[in-house]
Amino acid sequence: MHSKTLAIAIAAGLGLTSFAASAAAPQKTTHHKAATPAKAATVTAAEVAQLKAQLAALQEKVDELQAQSSAQNEAQSQTAQAVQQVKQESATPAASLTKRVDALDKLVNNTKISGKMFFDFSNIDQKNSDTGKTAANGVGFDVKRFYLGVDHKFNDVWSANLTTDFNYSSTLGQTSVLVKKAYVQGKFDKAAIFRIGSADMPWIPFVENVYGFRYVENTITDRLKYANSADWGLHAFGDVGESNMFNYAVSVVNGAGYKNPSRSKGVDVEGRVGFMPFEGMTVAVGGYSGHLGKETQLANAAHTAERGDLLLAYVNKSFRVGAEYFTAKNWNNVMTPKADKADGWSVWGSVALTDELALFARYDEAKLSKDLDGNAKDTYYNLGLQYQVTKGFKLAGVWKHEKGDKSVATPLPPHVQNVKTNEIGVFGEVAF
Repeated sequence: MHSKTLAIAIAAGLGLTSFAASAAAPQKTTHHKAATPAKAATVTAAEVAQLKAQLAALQEKVDELQAQSSAQNEAQSQTAQAVQQVKQESATPAASLTKRVDALDKLVNNTKISGKMFFDFSNIDQKNSDTGKTAANGVGFDVKRFYLGVDHKFNDVWSANLTTDFNYSSTLGQTSVLVKKAYVQGKFDKAAIFRIGSADMPWIPFVENVYGFRYVENTITDRLKYANSADWGLHAFGDVGESNMFNYAVSVVNGAGYKNPSRSKGVDVEGRVGFMPFEGMTVAVGGYSGHLGKETQLANAAHTAERGDLLLAYVNKSFRVGAEYFTAKNWNNVMTPKADKADGWSVWGSVALTDELALFARYDEAKLSKDLDGNAKDTYYNLGLQYQVTKGFKLAGVWKHEKGDKSVATPLPPHVQNVKTNEIGVFGEVAF
């Protein structure tokens, strides 16, 4: 509207200006007689002044209209900017919320939480051949292990894991919480997986997976403390071949186990090579060499602890059967002047009676000190019936028997270490 008014004002001004010019121009006549002065077409000074005043008023009006138009344009521009700002501000919370939801979704999809608990409710009857019943006798509930793990995947190569280890023993009357695994993993190929930190050692976890009844009893090298299930250091493992016929694992570690991450003078090495000639069949050999974290800058080791391992097993849906053998040198004599040897073997098997029921049994025998104390032996066996309650939850009624002399494994003399133990109860595993 202001533009239209401005155009009319300009046109009017131009018309008045033309009129004034034509009025001021001399008039020609076609008559031959001269015109008289009184009748001559002239414009007086007053008329010119009036025209100029009108032009000035018009100019003032034009300036006013132009100012109003500029103010209106500025207001429209400011309004548009305000609207745009409101739109941006209103969009910011939604964009921020979307970003947060995407980040949370990524975190959830790339993070897994797992847990595994071993527990039992049993009666123990333990006797020392010299002193009679021990403090371990009686009925009690034990949480032997409770592992809670968090695994986070950064991308297709890098990931990290933290697994805590909780246990309660009614015999000792105490609980403890430890970090069992804490590592960063790089998976560059199925045959090239590396871990830095505390992680599974090559032997015990591998045998446990084939054995299948860890919640009832740990394997022979773990039970007799001739190996560690996890330790702090560098770890590499993988499967080789199209059908994963071969597998390997090697660890360079501190040597004292995951419960003791202290620094030692050198490093220990444990390795394993596995062979699976056909589905269900496993053949594996392993070995260990080191000072078990006992040698420091201030204390030199007298001997190097060594261990050799062998596993033969066959597993399918109907049954499993296996045998494990180990031989060790100076495992309990790293810091003592005299050398010693030990060895032992374990056989185990199970058969599925139904989809939910399985009968299992195991027998272990070990010589704990072949050179220094020929009487130091350990015999263990168990028999049980397992019931698969649901996926991730199983129970077993078990009877265990152990008779042993562990004089070399402990600082006590042989005559006070002849202990016989019978245990009967319900053992269980919960895994998720």
